[in-house]
This record gives sequence, C-alpha cells and structure tokens, in this order.
Amino acid sequence: MPDVLDATPYDALLLLSFGGPEGPDDVVPFLENVTRGRGIPRERLKEVGEHYFLFGGVSPINEQNRALLDALRKDFADHGLDLPVYWGNRNWAPYLTDTLREMIRDGRRRILVLATSAYASYSGCRQYRENLADALAALEQEGLALPEIDKLRHYFNHPGFVEPMVDGVLRSLADLPEEVRDGAHLAFCTHSIPTAAADTSGPVEEHGDGGAYVRQHLDVAQVIADAVRERTGVDRPWQLVYQSRSGAPHIPWLEPDICDHLVERHAAGVPAVVMAPIGFVSDHMEVIYDLDTEATAKAAELGLPVRRSATVGADPRFAAAIRDLIVERAGAERGQDVTPCALGALGASHNLCPVGCCPARAQRPAAAGADSPYA
Repeated sequence: MPDVLDATPYDALLLLSFGGPEGPDDVVPFLENVTRGRGIPRERLKEVGEHYFLFGGVSPINEQNRALLDALRKDFADHGLDLPVYWGNRNWAPYLTDTLREMIRDGRRRILVLATSAYASYSGCRQYRENLADALAALEQEGLALPEIDKLRHYFNHPGFVEPMVDGVLRSLADLPEEVRDGAHLAFCTHSIPTAAADTSGPVEEHGDGGAYVRQHLDVAQVIADAVRERTGVDRPWQLVYQSRSGAPHIPWLEPDICDHLVERHAAGVPAVVMAPIGFVSDHMEVIYDLDTEATAKAAELGLPVRRSATVGADPRFAAAIRDLIVERAGAERGQDVTPCALGALGASHNLCPVGCCPARAQRPAAAGADSPYA
C-alpha cells in the first residue's frame, strides 16, 4: 500500500483551464465568451474562428485536460494522496462557476487551484484569479457559503514540467536527418503578449524589461538547452521566440515571431531548427495551428528542416509534479518547514500573489492573492 500523503487543510483540487470549442457550432459562441466586452462583431469572430474550422471546429484542449485529469487521479491514487479533482474552464463548458457550485454542494471548503498556465503574466495568472473572483461573487449572490481558495505557485521550473520538455527536444533532434542534426538551432516558443503586459508581469520588484514573464521563459530555456548539451555533446545556439500575436498592430508585442525567426535563421545558413513550445502545457490550438501548420508551412517554403517538440501534456512526471506542489503547499499552510523544488537560477515562485502582481489595465477583484476580497 502507498504511504498516505497529507493534503490537509485542502479537501479538493480544481483544474482551471481556458476551454475550447468541441464542434463547429461552438466556435463563434466560444469566441464571444473569450472576447466579451470588447465589441468585436460576430462576422469578425467567424474570420478568427477559421483556425478552429480547419480542425472540424474542435480545439484539442478539452480532451487534453481530460487526459490530465486521468493522469492526476491515477497518480494521486498510486501515491496515497486522498484529494478529489474537479475541472472548470474560463470560456467553455464545464464552466468555472458551475464547477465551483458543484464543489460547494459536495462540501468542499478549502480548495487548491491548478491553472494550466505555468508562467507569471496577466493573462496567465491574474486573469484566472479575476475569473475566480467573478465566480465567487456569483455564487455569493446565490446565497452559497463560499470556500477558501488558494492557487498553486507557478511551476515553470519544476523538474516534472521541465524534464518532459528536455526529452521532447531530444526526440525532435533525433528525428532530424543526420546531416543537419548537429547544426540544428533551438527555438523556444511561447505566447506573445503586449510588451506593456510583459514589463508588469510578476511582483512589482520584478517589473521592467520583460518582467517575470520573459525572465522565467529565458531561465527555463537555458535549463533545457544545458540539459540537451549535456546529453548530446553539442552546444546549440538557441533563442526565445514568440507566436500567436493578436490585437491592434500599433501596440508593441514581444518579438521575434517564430515565422520571422525561421526566415532569419534560414538566411543565416542554419541547417535545421527544433521548435520547442515551452510556454504551453499541452498541444492546444495555438500549438497545432501556429507551429504545426503556419510555422511548419513557412519552413517548408524556405526548404528549412524543422521539428516541433512535444508539450508536457499528461506526462506522468507532470502529474507527479502537481502532487509534489500540493503536498508542498499543504505543508506550508500547516506551518511546516518545506523545501520547494525548482530548477534554474530563479528559484521557486511565490505561493501568494502579492499586491501589484501582474496588474490589469482596469482594476478588478481577483481571488487567491494578497489583494483578494475573499481572503
């Protein structure tokens, strides 16, 4: 029998994700949820939805979340962690508010939240916390007794998140033709965000020059590049690049774009590139379209051999990392001396988002932080 791990004071884990359409009829309503309040015409949303229609109107993210739920439940059972796992989305069913209502009715009073975003940023952290506050406000209006909610720390540099990505890069390198393999460069890919949002990501003391968002990605990229060098004996040039830019063209966003980077690398005589999507937990739409479709087509046009390495997804090591983070946070809440697990130079992230962390342009309540109205 496995040893019993103690999650006290927590009595449930909530997997909180973005959500995605699961059929053609879902695409525009889903995009309306994502863009609510921005006044974007329905016809424009249909144009944006073309990426989804290329794949039958189905985003892979929901199925990938189901796989992660299965992996978490199996890992918890195998290791004696008695903690039920629920799932709620920001923009599609199962909706966050509905899931929290279910958890309250099941008697859950102290909830840990795992967001499917590993890094600090407004869209990757605070916006999830704002959605939690919105859901709690709605449930409070229904007269329900609200649970206490905490959010797991950023896990970008946990070994269980990093090591599967190292293996993914190694597999991609091995899949390249032998004559270009040793000369291949690494392009570590993540979601572009406005430079203003990047500069104010993380705690106030980390603001400026890309903020915590850029520094965290650079740190993980360095760890992966070092591990690949140690295992292959080849010191490969690498760069952090961006994808999935949206919004008004006059607003500065993080660059270079992956397609521009491939053009530049080809012009410089680089024989091959491995694209490593370190900014994404799973192979959702922005991976399978922006990298597997758009960037891969650009590489084919150039005659540049490319491979795209795997995201972490439901890798058992990632499920084990989440278990480790839960036990770590629970021990800290009980007043125990815990040693957080982290690779790289930055160390473990904060447990509680401080005031001023990843601020929004328009201030809104956010749960599970030092500024939470639901403390």
